[in-house]
Amino acid sequence: MHAEVLIRAARVETFADTPGPGDPGAGPAPRVVAVRDGRIVAVGGEEVAAAYTGPATEVHDFPGATLLPGLTDAHAHPVWGSIEIGSGVDLSGADSLEAVLDTVAEALRDRPADAWITGYDLDVDLFPGAPHGAVFEERFPGRAISLMTRDAHALVVSPRVVELAGLTGRETFDDKSSVETGADGRPTGHLLELRAMDLVFAHYPEVTVDAAAGHVRRQLERLAACGLTGLHAMDFTDPSEAVYRRIEEDGELPLRIRCWPLVAADSGPDAWDAAADLQGRGGRRWHVAGVKFMLDGTADNGTAWFDHPDTHGENATSLWRDVDAYRRAVRHFARRGIATATHAIGDRAVRVALDAIEAAGPAAQGPHRIEHLESVPDDLLDRFAALGVVAGLQPVHGTRHTRADGTDIWSRRIGPDRAARGWRTRDLLTHGAVVALGSDWPIGPGDPRVALADCQLRRPVEAPGTAPVQPGQALTAREAYAGMTRATAVAAGRAADLGRIAPGHLADLTVFAADPLTLDPAAQAVNAVLATVVGGHPHRHPTPTEGRP
Repeated sequence: MHAEVLIRAARVETFADTPGPGDPGAGPAPRVVAVRDGRIVAVGGEEVAAAYTGPATEVHDFPGATLLPGLTDAHAHPVWGSIEIGSGVDLSGADSLEAVLDTVAEALRDRPADAWITGYDLDVDLFPGAPHGAVFEERFPGRAISLMTRDAHALVVSPRVVELAGLTGRETFDDKSSVETGADGRPTGHLLELRAMDLVFAHYPEVTVDAAAGHVRRQLERLAACGLTGLHAMDFTDPSEAVYRRIEEDGELPLRIRCWPLVAADSGPDAWDAAADLQGRGGRRWHVAGVKFMLDGTADNGTAWFDHPDTHGENATSLWRDVDAYRRAVRHFARRGIATATHAIGDRAVRVALDAIEAAGPAAQGPHRIEHLESVPDDLLDRFAALGVVAGLQPVHGTRHTRADGTDIWSRRIGPDRAARGWRTRDLLTHGAVVALGSDWPIGPGDPRVALADCQLRRPVEAPGTAPVQPGQALTAREAYAGMTRATAVAAGRAADLGRIAPGHLADLTVFAADPLTLDPAAQAVNAVLATVVGGHPHRHPTPTEGRP
């Protein structure tokens, strides 16, 4: 039977389990992939083309190019990230508080007095002390301004927003969220963690489903043009389902999306059952499979969970006030065969998550995961492989939010010993763990080429003069790309049909102008993506993406 689609390149990197043609130590590289019904039916040389080409076969030639398994980002936030970018102000380039205010001033230009200004990627290091919203009132009196911090775990808002949201500073939450107050007991405009942030989000200007779908479609197309054929969405809140369905009403999502609904801290069985009921919901290229927990917050905010307090006396408690409820929740889902992903930044959070997973047992849906793992002590490294727990890492946080000299907030707060155990990609691989790489986009750069280059350099790829952060944790090119192909397939419980170029696997492929495994990291970061293929459907990207997500 002939193939529906035939793809020919100069080289096919298969990432097979055992060496095959084109793999290290094996024979000539295959050049042809034949596809039928969305799956690969044959991989090889011109003999495959001769055997599988028929009168209706669609042939795509990419002279000089290299074909890899499609890249998948193991940790991203496509819906709220796209909406923030589409409707908010980008503060990533603001390198001083004055620059932040200038950016806000430009956004306020020609807007009515009651218009909200929302923004993202605010660097809290720019405030001379604790972040506060008074600076907005001084320059923009009476204006509603709400800026999300770089780690997306806090807001800094103007006094007008405090007024509109009815914040008093006496708010209490089930988890460790808080509305920060000053010496006078009044809100400063600094809100930590999601439950507190939700009080402000409830007053944000409405974004229609059509507008949200437009924002999401544009960002997903940009991500696909950078080489992604899939991503794991670590949330599934409104309007996610409506957005995905609206996009599929008009066409196709440009990549596959697996969604992990968030199970709120200190929630109970009713919420757990509601999350379980979402499993299997989906469309043509998106589906819900798994749940996510947040066991702690972020080290920069003082809401992560370490064995010992930080230099401010913080970062020493769980986001879940009732940690036993977290353990019961993990068991609740594991017994129903549902895979879990736990956000755990600090060493204590990672340890408790591993213990809870060990007690709960495996899930039929796929492996349990622990996300972020920003500081892991030596005694925990072996447990990932022993328990079959996937380590979900975003090394771009280390390369772009910390400094080798320890002068950043993260390093100063947790101290040099714990900072030296940050983002241990090399050590976890050496100890046999599956390390799935992600970006945490939009918190980290969504371009996978940039993230993978950083992972090899342990510094921003575009900043050659920057000292690397824990350079001993650097990966090779093959290890890094495996972290967004084979490892992400394992993390999704899809190792049998994703992450490799092999007969029977889904035809999700990335076509690079040059073989990234033979390029230095700087060249990898600008290696043109000629096409992405999802389910056997090629989408050509004839020109490099302008700007990176």
